[in-house]
Amino acid sequence: MDSALFGLPYLGLLICLAILVGSLLLGIPAPFAFMGACVFLIYVYGFDPGAQLPVAFHKMKSLTLLSLPFFIMLGGFMTVGGISSRLVLIAEALVGRITGGLGAVAIVSCAIVGAIAGTCSAAVAALGGLIIPEMEKRGYTRGYATGLLAVASVLGQLIPPSVPMILYGFITMTSVTACFLAGVGPGILTIVIYCTVNYFMVRNNPNIYKAPSVDFTTQVKQIGKATRHGIFAISMPVILLGGIYGGIFTPTEAAAVALILAIFVGLFVHRDLKFREIGKVLVQQSVTTGVVVLMVIFVLILSRIMTMQNIPQDMIRFVSGLTDNYFLTLLMVNVFLIFLGMIVDDFTGTLLAAPLLFPLMQHLGVHPVHFAAILGTNLGLGNVTPPMAPILYLAGRVGNVSIDQMIKPALIFMIFGAVPVVLITTYWPDLSLFLPRLLLPKLMGVGG
Repeated sequence: MDSALFGLPYLGLLICLAILVGSLLLGIPAPFAFMGACVFLIYVYGFDPGAQLPVAFHKMKSLTLLSLPFFIMLGGFMTVGGISSRLVLIAEALVGRITGGLGAVAIVSCAIVGAIAGTCSAAVAALGGLIIPEMEKRGYTRGYATGLLAVASVLGQLIPPSVPMILYGFITMTSVTACFLAGVGPGILTIVIYCTVNYFMVRNNPNIYKAPSVDFTTQVKQIGKATRHGIFAISMPVILLGGIYGGIFTPTEAAAVALILAIFVGLFVHRDLKFREIGKVLVQQSVTTGVVVLMVIFVLILSRIMTMQNIPQDMIRFVSGLTDNYFLTLLMVNVFLIFLGMIVDDFTGTLLAAPLLFPLMQHLGVHPVHFAAILGTNLGLGNVTPPMAPILYLAGRVGNVSIDQMIKPALIFMIFGAVPVVLITTYWPDLSLFLPRLLLPKLMGVGG
């Protein structure tokens, strides 16, 4: 069947995207927005809906996908179980005494939370109530603290394990473990650049409280004390990452073990989690899980229909007709992904962009694992880019500040921090491929 609609080869895809994006902008829940796009394609191309659903449900039987509810639940229990607060104390002991130290603490804390919960929104929700008031007490404006936390939260989908990377690996049939490793290089680069930008932004501000310097022995003792009190909190990313890359656990098994540990620690060690709160957290996180799973089902149907209609192939020909320059094509993909990230969250953006752009990336010769890093950095930047900026607005609600109060510092971090990371990740593949090739040589085709 020809993919042309009313004689125009791309009209079907454009209308489908318009329905999806328009529905999201109108505030329609994401699963129903994806469903509307599915219904449109099924109707105009004459497919049988009853034949599409069984295929999607069959593909849902994936051990990899089973890790999603565990990671999402883990983020909830980590917050109410006192784990987040102890991670912040460890980060403060490590970097809190440098100029602008509490800003660096916020950045490093987002990275540590990213190594547990794996999403941007989880980093904002888990740390906002802890970091923002404390930064305000020490002389930072509330707008600066909130803007910093918002842009640093993108580390949640770069530092492994990452829920968006799980979704990407599932949709594109790429190794999830390799995708996890692809985010490490861009994630570390983001931490370094953001901490540097934060240092120059606050170094001459007389209102910023600077902790008194101490000798090396005293600082080591403080780090040891914070680590001792938060030993179970810091052990969680060690269990997750060490178990996965040590070949002890699959990502799904590691997430399940970490979830059980988080509940146990919250109940019996930290004692911040009460038995009556367990049901509430389960219900809240189950809603999030249900939303993501529904989106995955409709994305699988959309992907199947687009493939059967040769839409990815038409898109490749269309882009190739515009330019055959490799670098310019990647720049166009970056702009599209940033725009997409502006209007949808990290889950939705990954589910929409992965099946749509993956064939084009293959055609260009971009490694699937490299594209995972490109996707993560661009969507992360888009998530905090005005005018829509879903993560920026979420941070504003958590920090109780208006967009005008946090937009200036956020834009500075984006322009001088996030944009360089996006460009370096896109045009320097080794940044994201070095670790996968080093630790997974057979999977990456290294050394025969």
